[in-house]
Amino acid sequence: MSYKDNLLKKIEIDRLVRTIADTIGPVESGKRIDKAVLEQLMTYFPWSRRQERDLALFLEADGPGKTRILVLDNDLAIYHTRVEDVVLRKSPTVKEMVNIRNAIKILNDKDVVVSKKEASLKTIQEISIGELDLRFTAADIDAIARDGAASLENGYAQGVQESLMLFAELLDMAPAPKGFSLNHHDIYGNVGEKPGGEITFGPLMMYSLVHNTLTFLEAPFSSRDKGRFDTLKAVASGEAEAAASGAAVFDLMRTKVLAAAH
Repeated sequence: MSYKDNLLKKIEIDRLVRTIADTIGPVESGKRIDKAVLEQLMTYFPWSRRQERDLALFLEADGPGKTRILVLDNDLAIYHTRVEDVVLRKSPTVKEMVNIRNAIKILNDKDVVVSKKEASLKTIQEISIGELDLRFTAADIDAIARDGAASLENGYAQGVQESLMLFAELLDMAPAPKGFSLNHHDIYGNVGEKPGGEITFGPLMMYSLVHNTLTFLEAPFSSRDKGRFDTLKAVASGEAEAAASGAAVFDLMRTKVLAAAH
């Protein structure tokens, strides 16, 4: 598996986790985790899957002893116990429920629960990403820059977007917040906040699907700057100057990534 492929997997894991996190809430909220999205995330999770009664379980280690066990439901509870104990607590039969000792276990699982919901989701994310080899060489970064430049030259928007997304991940750049985004433009940059609620965005890189142009702006924009959208549009159309344009943007991002790695 190439470095690029592993980095794309990390980005996808993070995206799925964000989507699921938005659907997690207290019982009274009525929120339910999207099972289809959760199943996509679990394809990256290395624990062994097992079906017991109506429960989808993921075991850190197989065997009769205690281990961490994830139950794939709306609570996303991770237990540290045996499989049979989780099955008893989460999906008891009528015969099991009438036993007083079992009833106590069913009503109170604090003795075996490691985490639930957001905390468990973070564990799933960390373990899944931990399976990926995210070490890179200069040649790996060179390849991403070359792919992006070639895609830009050939008008292959998807290829440009992919390379831009990869560099954004490597440089901790976030997608443009609502107050800085433009339709049909992929924009990534550094988001900051000043006292009084002022948001800053930049340095930033911007790919315009309208013009098939790629630009980099060094100076950050402010949410209080009413002309920021006009400036962004002018830069994208070539009517205003940028710090770097075209394939030079990918060269600049490559240099920044390699400099940060040393």
